[in-house]
Amino acid sequence: MKKLVLAAALTAAASTAYAGSMADPVIEAPVIVEEAAAGSSANGVIIPLLILVAIAAVAMD
Repeated sequence: MKKLVLAAALTAAASTAYAGSMADPVIEAPVIVEEAAAGSSANGVIIPLLILVAIAAVAMD
């Protein structure tokens, strides 16, 4: 009987030792990198230049 109790106790101890923890796994957040648009600084210059060209074209006629 002692051997049965000892075997049960050792089995219970061994099964809980390898069961793992109850903590949630650590998952890293994805890194999001925004790319700058090529020529974004020129966008503020192009529209006024197109307006000036249109005004000059109208004035030349």
